[in-house]
Amino acid sequence: MTVNTTKIDAPFHEAVGALMHLMTATLPDIAFAVSYVSCFVENPQVEHRMAVKRILRYFQGTKPHGICFKSDDKIDFCGYSDADWAGDHADRKSTSGYAFILMGAPVSWGSIKQ
Repeated sequence: MTVNTTKIDAPFHEAVGALMHLMTATLPDIAFAVSYVSCFVENPQVEHRMAVKRILRYFQGTKPHGICFKSDDKIDFCGYSDADWAGDHADRKSTSGYAFILMGAPVSWGSIKQ
């Protein structure tokens, strides 16, 4: 079977739900991609299923990497945010994202379409 015809074992919405859990609990780097595919839960097309498969493959390849806190005496805390300012050309809505880092590790993050 090719990538285009490989069957997803779980229904699309269950796969997206599992990715949302991973995103909020352990993987800040998939926040944008998961937020994007979650917009298509009601009517997923082939390209959306392929995107979910790609995110799952990414997760499989990055399992050994985890969130690690630095163990020095200094407690660093900082936050970052960004937006693409009407980046979706279909509806001209913006996507915003943020991340808060404590001692070198992300502790809170998110991505949302305005």
